[in-house]
Parts: sequence; C-alpha cells; structure tokens
Amino acid sequence: MGELVREHRAGIRAGMPPVLLLAAAVGIVGANSLVLSPLAGTVAAGFGAATTAADVLTAIATYGAGTAISALFLAPLADRLGLARALHLALGLLALSLAASAAAPGVAGLSLAQAVAGLAAGICLPATYGLAAELSPAGQEAQTMGRVLTGWVLSLVFGVAASAVLADAVNWRLVYGIMAGLAAVLCVAARGLANRPRPGRAGAQLLKRPGVLPALANVASFMAAFYGLYAFLGAHMTERLGQSTTVAGTGALVYGVGFAAAMPLDRVVDRIGTGRIAPILFGALVCIYAGLAGVAGTLWLLLPVCFLWGVANHLGLTLIVGGLTRLAPDRRGAILGLYSATTYGAVFVVTLVYRPVFEAGGFAPLALLSGLCIVPALIRAWRTRGAP
Repeated sequence: MGELVREHRAGIRAGMPPVLLLAAAVGIVGANSLVLSPLAGTVAAGFGAATTAADVLTAIATYGAGTAISALFLAPLADRLGLARALHLALGLLALSLAASAAAPGVAGLSLAQAVAGLAAGICLPATYGLAAELSPAGQEAQTMGRVLTGWVLSLVFGVAASAVLADAVNWRLVYGIMAGLAAVLCVAARGLANRPRPGRAGAQLLKRPGVLPALANVASFMAAFYGLYAFLGAHMTERLGQSTTVAGTGALVYGVGFAAAMPLDRVVDRIGTGRIAPILFGALVCIYAGLAGVAGTLWLLLPVCFLWGVANHLGLTLIVGGLTRLAPDRRGAILGLYSATTYGAVFVVTLVYRPVFEAGGFAPLALLSGLCIVPALIRAWRTRGAP
C-alpha cells in the first residue's frame, strides 16, 4: 500500500496532489449531475415557450440511465485496465459530452449528450472512489474517503450555486462550456496517476459475496431518496415559491455547506463503526425528509433543513461507499461499478416516477416519498446494528 501511495505522489509531484485530483473529479461529475435542477427553468426558456422545466429534467433520467448501463457493464473493466487509466479516459469522454450539452439545440439533444455524460460518469466515479481506497492509510478509510467526497461540496458550492448566478447573468450554455474545460484539464492531470491493472472476474459475480446485496439495497434506498427529491428542488423554488434561478441555487449552496460541515464527523465513523451509526443515521434521514415536507412552502424554513440534509447525506455517503470497498478490496472498480449502476438506475426510475407526483402535488409529497425510500435501509440497519 505504501509503495502505491508513493507512486501516486511521485507521478504527479509537479501537478495536482492525488486526493485533490480525485476530489476535483468527483466535483465535476457531481456538478453535471446536480446542476440541471436549478437551471431547468432557464434552460427551458432558452429552448422555447413550448418547453417546460419538467421537460428539461428528463435529461436527468437519460443521464441516470447512461451511468447505470456504463457502471454495470464497463466499470468492472476498470480493474483490468487500471483505475487511473480508466479515470483518464472517462474524464476525456465527459469533457466531450459536456461540450455537446453546451451546444444542444433542444431537449432531445441535451438528453442525448447527458446520456453520453452518464457513460463517462459510470466509469469515472467507481475509478475515483477505488483510487481513494487505495490511497487510504489503514484505519483512516472514512477520513480519506470523506476528503475525496468533498468533491460533492465543490460541485454544489462552486458548481451548482455559481452556475445558477452565471446562468441568470449570462447564459446557461456557458455553464456547460466551463465544465467541459475543467473536465479536460482534469483528464490531462489524471495521466500522472500511477496505474495498476488488476485482472479479475466481472462485477456481477461479486453479488454472491456475503453482504453485497444488502449493501446495494441500501444504496438504492439512499440514492432514490436524495436524487428524486433534489431533482425537483430548483423547479419547486422557481415555479412554486416564485424565486429566481439565483435564489434557487441557494438551496444547493446550503445543502453543500451542510455536506462540508459534516467532514469532522468522518473520524467518528472510523472510531465507532458503521454498524452502530447506520440505524441512527437512517432514522435521522427519515425525520429530515419529513421535515422537508413540512416546511416546503416557506423558503426561510426550507433552507435550514436543507443544511441538515447535507450533513446527514455526507455521513451516509461516507458510510455506504466505505462499506462497499471493504466488502471487495480486491475488486474495487467492479464493486463500485455496481454501486454506480444501482445509484443511477435508481436516478432513472425515480426521476420518471417523481415527475407526475410533483406536477400534481408539488414538493411536499416528494419529500414524504423520499422518507419512505429510506425506511427499508433503516430496517436493515436496525437488524444488523453493532456489526463492524
């Protein structure tokens, strides 16, 4: 392990530190997956009066489908190719797809470009998380993963919130153009990471390992709850609360601040153990989703609960991703490919399911649905409480 860490550091001594590079890779993938929610109204207006924000959000579903397919069938190849090499190629494809998103003439073109972006993300995230696990010193897995997961903070604070302001002030296409340029820079930087191919079996065979299926079921619960609700947060704030795109971006900003504020708690996960924390965390999430439903109509109450949402989701993501890497340390690319396939399969389904509910009843029913999504994970965590 020490030798591999030294190789990574030596490989990019003159460039970006490894953990920062990995966090930035998560950030650019996260920014693309999250930015469309607050921009949906502005993008729809740019496509013409016949296009609605809900129409634009179908691109999130195609992105989810592309990511799920890629993570299931292509990410397992990352172990054989080498996680660093896979990350480099995925970032290159992401840069091209983001440029295509910036040039999209309508919803169909944007959806197609985002499907290709999903193919890239389905390789990029598993490779990134796998490399983070390789770099982590023994006993500090949650802390190292937590630092890499700050990429989601970068995506929310500097990506989503800043993009909302930029879209209001200039044009939404510029947002995707900037993200394409950043992805290209990271693609070049990733060439310096040490690459270690690991010949092995396909990811589907990992499903037979003890604990893998329950862990993936928790991923489905957690991600369906988050993405299903977050996808419509911006549309709720602009269409139902009458706020500007810039103000809609504050929802993501406050969530991101909460996500970042939870970083010092990552060491608690290492010290106490995921089995003891999981029931408390999932129970808290059920309460937070119920709280979001209760305050949906009042902006100044909605934002503080978004902060708590960010805190809980940071800990939940650290717990889930770290737990999966421990289940298959020899096949990190494959197991995290299954993680991404589960995540974005849930994104595809839940975005389509939540849309008619949002159009009929607004944001509050969606928050309650998200709370119900967490209940199965809570039950599983309670039954296995105390496990390491």
